[in-house]
Amino acid sequence: MSFTKINHYEKEYADTHHECALTVTEGVENQPVVNPYFVRKKKRALTTEEYVEGILQGNITTLSQAITLVESSNPDHYAQAQEIIEKCLPHAGKSVRIGITGVPGAGKSTFIEAVGNMVTSLKHKLAVLAIDPSSERSGGSILGDKTRMESISSNPKVFIRPSPSAGSLGGVARKTRETIILCEAAGFDVIFIETVGVGQSETAVHSMVDMFMMLQISGAGDELQGIKRGIMEMADMMVITKADGENIHKAELAKTQYQGALRLFPVPESGWRPKVYTCSAYTKTGLEEVWKGVEEFLDFIQANGYFTHNRNRQNKYWMYETIDEVLKNSFYHNPQIEPRITELEQKVLDAKVSSFVAAHELLELYFKNKN
Repeated sequence: MSFTKINHYEKEYADTHHECALTVTEGVENQPVVNPYFVRKKKRALTTEEYVEGILQGNITTLSQAITLVESSNPDHYAQAQEIIEKCLPHAGKSVRIGITGVPGAGKSTFIEAVGNMVTSLKHKLAVLAIDPSSERSGGSILGDKTRMESISSNPKVFIRPSPSAGSLGGVARKTRETIILCEAAGFDVIFIETVGVGQSETAVHSMVDMFMMLQISGAGDELQGIKRGIMEMADMMVITKADGENIHKAELAKTQYQGALRLFPVPESGWRPKVYTCSAYTKTGLEEVWKGVEEFLDFIQANGYFTHNRNRQNKYWMYETIDEVLKNSFYHNPQIEPRITELEQKVLDAKVSSFVAAHELLELYFKNKN
């Protein structure tokens, strides 16, 4: 017997036996999925003064909303974000900015979580800006760094903000710098910037921090080939992570090898010879030594004047980088340039014109229209 026949039999039985438990009140057909009486209330947009006031009071919600404006591609949002940054700038600059990089699997998030707990216990307020890699195909990012820092996510003295790289190193540099200004104005005196991993983004992060810390693991092959010389020369401190259990001996061996390698490099402009440490975020060993090394480095560069010199150079670099970005956006969104780009692209693909000639023609067209 089919289910249709069973249902038909039950209905006939219920019609003749009104006191039967089979009597079921028929429902209403074709109900909408969403309540038609539900009205979404549009949230009132904050004014620039309200944003600045909330940030200076240390309001995390307002700070997060302001950072969203900074990261937005909406021209209106960009204009308001610049106004907010301009008003917050006099209240910024009073933090220690530390860039943290390392090979994939080095435990950057775990390390930041362990050190973060220790930093807040020393009466500091910590902001963690985690740059998350974006997919080259979909453009999306997981932004899962905050979920891996469970013990400090609920700490009122810690602010964690994952941001997508969005495939643009220039965009990451500008947006992260502006986010740093907002966090400093909100009262965070220690700022960690976690990079996407070993790659070109490290150069961008290095240009906005006071100290560049590189995490490395032992037992991953030839220790000296685990990372390129260029990135090693940027490091002010190297930390061998996961130095626990049976891995302690390998970590100490890697420490010796890296110390020997760093001695071969010329002394950096800061005058500081980088040091190598070992630690374990799991067993909480070596973390105090790492932080003492950070304080020792900062005391050293503040005493010899390099701290101020480096900040001034970074601000100047930020200005020129902003000029490059504005010019690039102006070029590609010029109404006279956009259609011509498509035509010249096809000619380059058909080998009818060289890339060099096509680029110069576009530039000449751009400056002709600007004049």
